[in-house]
Amino acid sequence: MELDIFVVDAFTEHQFEGNSAAVIPLDDWLEPALMQSIAMENNLSETAFIKEFTPNKYEIRWFSPLTEIDFCGHATLAASFVIFNVLNNDGEIEFFTLEVGSLFVNQLNDGRIEMSFPNQRPEVIENIPPSLLKGLSYKPVQVLKNRQAYFAVMSSEDEVKAITYQSEHLKLLAPFDVVVTAESEQYDFISRYFWPANGGDEDPVTGSIHAGLAPYWAELLSKSNLVAYQASKRGGILFCNIDNERVLVSGFGSLYMKGTIYV
Repeated sequence: MELDIFVVDAFTEHQFEGNSAAVIPLDDWLEPALMQSIAMENNLSETAFIKEFTPNKYEIRWFSPLTEIDFCGHATLAASFVIFNVLNNDGEIEFFTLEVGSLFVNQLNDGRIEMSFPNQRPEVIENIPPSLLKGLSYKPVQVLKNRQAYFAVMSSEDEVKAITYQSEHLKLLAPFDVVVTAESEQYDFISRYFWPANGGDEDPVTGSIHAGLAPYWAELLSKSNLVAYQASKRGGILFCNIDNERVLVSGFGSLYMKGTIYV
């Protein structure tokens, strides 16, 4: 069996920055074990499998090298980039997902891919897991949590950039990941994302977590339009807008590779 494969650098206009994702269009779903094996072989933070069932309506599933993921923003952006710019589809895309409902995606006039996510604002927690505190080199000033991750709010963006982590402690928080964040001078806020239990040590740019970060910072900063930077080694810029119960997250993409896989 031969399958098309595309690799897109998401949340950047430049190759070798942002977060890479593989995109594989399918006519019919493969067995989950085979999709997991393909994702493991790709060894990217995510591989997105998409299946169109009516024009501009797709099912999407995401796999890290370790497991199937409930929700992935950068691979959704990558899949949308392929649909708009390689497959040459026009108009709004609707993705149906297993866990987070429908995701709506448009391409803006400046080329950005804008994704509409459900609002996943985190809630403050009082009982902070010891593994979280042991796993981070700086103590957070506040900890919140949503269905995806623990949110460790730091006192400064310098702490976010300098923080180190211990995977063996953060793995104990599974199935939850950890995002560290702070207000920024150049941007509205910055973050870094650690997910040793579900995919890898640090994710370069994480679109999905901004469905929680953006509502948190929007309320704190009293503004609905925000620009965020994920401060990994590759780095990526995300444009966020709060629209009632939806969070609009947009960014650019850059095609790196297209080819064929044989399974």
